[in-house]
Amino acid sequence: MDSPRTAAFVGTVGGAGTTRACLETGARLAAADRDTLVLDLDFDTQGLARHVRGDIDGDTTALLTDSDIALADARHDRALDAPGRLALAPAHAPFGRVAAAKTADAAQRLDTVLDAALADFDHVLLDTPTVASNPAVAAVTDADRVALVFPGTPRGTDATARERGRLADVGASAHALVATRTTLEAAPPDADRAVPDLAGEPVGVAATPGTSAARAAGLLAETLFDLELDHEEPAGRFDALRRRLP
Repeated sequence: MDSPRTAAFVGTVGGAGTTRACLETGARLAAADRDTLVLDLDFDTQGLARHVRGDIDGDTTALLTDSDIALADARHDRALDAPGRLALAPAHAPFGRVAAAKTADAAQRLDTVLDAALADFDHVLLDTPTVASNPAVAAVTDADRVALVFPGTPRGTDATARERGRLADVGASAHALVATRTTLEAAPPDADRAVPDLAGEPVGVAATPGTSAARAAGLLAETLFDLELDHEEPAGRFDALRRRLP
């Protein structure tokens, strides 16, 4: 079996932090010299577009509805101090095109889009809403791996159980349960991985060695893609104090 290269990050509730989890995992992969594309399939929130600088012409809804639109028309490189690339393919469309992109015919094009992306990238991360639409179903069935992203709260845990049932309904399963805004030690017991609270950190901080984000995103990337990445432990309070001492 070929090594997994694509992963659907499924948000189990709104505001779970799915887009940020995709971005930080992509940044950590880029830091390991692995070119990574984040592709937005959450057409209602269109959250990835907020992280793109400049005008957005082609987008993921166009990729799924217009065969004349190439991936290069919808892709935007994210500036990052890393040997690998991090590129974003946002959703940025009016209601009419969003509706068209949610049809079954449009969702069937996702496999073609992924093939095109994998010709240029080592990994593709799909920013995916709950499994209640054609694009989400296509994402979890076409991707090599599925990660369920949930806030580390009772509400998040309940939503994750519901989402696992939806995955089973479409013949898919979760390869990782990812709690957000928490540590793995403090996360619910069924969490496989955790992404810390990054509210005060710049997007892409996981590309910086020695940060807690780099460690967390690296462990998640290893789980999803069967990788072995180099890890530099985050500096603790006493490590920082020792560096300041003469």
